[in-house]
Amino acid sequence: MKLAALQALVMAVEEGSLRGAARRLQMSQPALSKMVRELELELSAPLLQRSSRGVEPTAEGKVLYGRALRACRELDAAVEEIGQLGGQMVGSLHIGAVPLAVMLLIPEMLRTFVPRFPDIRLRISEALYVAQLQQLRTGEMDIIIGGIPDDLSLGEFHTEPLLTTCMVPAARLGSAWLAAASLAELQAAPWVYTGAEFGVGYARVLYEQHGLSAPPRGATVNSTLGLLSLVSASDYVALMPQQIVSLPPFSQQMAVIPVREQGLPLRVGAILRPESVLQPLMRQLLAHLHRAAHHIAQQAAG
Repeated sequence: MKLAALQALVMAVEEGSLRGAARRLQMSQPALSKMVRELELELSAPLLQRSSRGVEPTAEGKVLYGRALRACRELDAAVEEIGQLGGQMVGSLHIGAVPLAVMLLIPEMLRTFVPRFPDIRLRISEALYVAQLQQLRTGEMDIIIGGIPDDLSLGEFHTEPLLTTCMVPAARLGSAWLAAASLAELQAAPWVYTGAEFGVGYARVLYEQHGLSAPPRGATVNSTLGLLSLVSASDYVALMPQQIVSLPPFSQQMAVIPVREQGLPLRVGAILRPESVLQPLMRQLLAHLHRAAHHIAQQAAG
């Protein structure tokens, strides 16, 4: 089974057409079609379902596509890592970040990392934690930055704690909810949740820790922009990292609601595959993340 043939299959599935796959691989369509046919003959199974709309993977094709995609990524990573061992800091990194990390750590990390390694291609994706964890497993992502859950499988993943934050209720400046003195008084407020479903997330955890039922009303968002927009421009309430609310420009738009209950402590860190820890580029990224976390902690203390 030839690597070029596997790459042809991967491109055909991703493009949904043999013509598009051939264009991306800079080869003729007949040559690419021949590679895929040879794979089908070798495996004695159809891999692509051809139609007037293009191509789709068969059940057998989906199995081979998933394995071939991981193999191609591993080989690309090996080439990049070998270059890095020789002092050539080139390559790419796909960073997954939950909204908390996008607000808190990513900007400060990029401030020092990008000038130091201008030839590194960075891709930062903001998505739900569960989806990111699956992408980390398959190699689609290189690292996740966000809250470290207590039930994370430490045998499967390596974690690097970066900082501890406190999630506190916040509302826009001028909101009547800023006068609330307890979480119970905020149960009638329209809360913003972050998560895959309505009514889940840090707010629910905070309320349950204090023996209260979670607020029944609110909105669900999956992005930092959505969270900040709803809190700063409307009368929604949300749990926010205390460092974020206290620093400009956010402190000019919102404030912490002074409830008597303590906020929700949260460990923020990096989650990655164990084999990635020793890669030169990953070690550099982790060093800049630790520097960013230290800088944020100093700002909060000052």
